[in-house]
Amino acid sequence: MVNRFRRSLEPLTRSPVTGVALFGLFLLAVIALSTRSLLAFFSIEGLAIVVGGVIAVAYLSFEAEDVRAALNAIAAMFRERRRPSSDNLHRDMAEIIAWASMAKEMGMRRLEWSLAKHGIADPFVKYGLNMVVTGYSPEDVRAMMETAADACHDRDSVPVDVLQSMTSHGPAFGMIGTLVGMVAMLCSLGDDASGIGSSLSVSFLSTLYGVVSARMVYMPAAARLRQAVAKRRFRNQLIIEGMVMLVRGETPHYVKDRLNSFLRPERHDYLDQFKLAPQPALEAPRLRVVGA
Repeated sequence: MVNRFRRSLEPLTRSPVTGVALFGLFLLAVIALSTRSLLAFFSIEGLAIVVGGVIAVAYLSFEAEDVRAALNAIAAMFRERRRPSSDNLHRDMAEIIAWASMAKEMGMRRLEWSLAKHGIADPFVKYGLNMVVTGYSPEDVRAMMETAADACHDRDSVPVDVLQSMTSHGPAFGMIGTLVGMVAMLCSLGDDASGIGSSLSVSFLSTLYGVVSARMVYMPAAARLRQAVAKRRFRNQLIIEGMVMLVRGETPHYVKDRLNSFLRPERHDYLDQFKLAPQPALEAPRLRVVGA
C-alpha cells in the first residue's frame, strides 16, 4: 500500500509542481505572518495588466504560431513528466541497428518495402530513410540531413526567444501597473480618499505579479524548452550518423559500436560475444620438496 502511494506521488516529485508548491508555501507563510487577509494580495486589475500586457507584446513581436508554442510549453511544464533522454536515444539506436541488419541481409529494396509497409511517424527519420533508399552518396546524405537538422533547430529555438522576451516584459508591465495605480491614487485624492488603498494595492501588486511571473513561470519554461531543443538537436545528430552508416552498408556490429559513443558510458549496449567468458579455476601450485 505504501509503495503504491509512493508510485502515485512520483510524477509530482519529478515535476515543477514541487517547486511551485514550495514557493507557494513560503509565500503563504510570509503573508500569514505579515497580514491576516490573503485577499489583500489578490488583484484582478494587476493580473490583467501584467499577464495581458505580456501576451499582447508577444503577439506583436512574434508570429502567432510561435507564441502559441511558447504558451503550450508553459502548460507542458506543469503537466507533462519528462522522460530521460537516454531512453529515447537507446530506442533510436536499436531501430537503426535493426534497419542495418535488414539492409545487410536482404538489401535496400527489402528495407524500402518494410518501411513503406509499417510507416515511419517521425518526420526527420522519414526524411533520412527516404534518402537512404533513394541511393544518394554518404556525403550527400550527411550534408542534406545536417541542413535539415540546423533548420529544425532554428525553428524550435523561436519559442525559446518568445519566453525570454516574456521574461523581460513581465517586470516592465509590473511597473506600468504601478504607474497606473499611482495615477489613480492621485486622481482620487481631491474627491474621495477611500479609494487610495485600492489604488495603492493595484500599483504594488502589479510589480509583485510581474517579478514573480517572470522568475517563476517564463524563465523556467524558457530553460526547460531550451534543454528540450538541445536534446532534440543531439538526437538528430545520432540519426544523421546512423543514416550515413546505412548508406555505406556498415555491419550492425559497427553501427552499434559507433552509436554507443552518443550514449553515456553506463548506457552503452555491447554485443554478447564481447562479454568475458568465465575463466577456469587455477590449479593450486604443487610444492616442491627439497631433498626428496
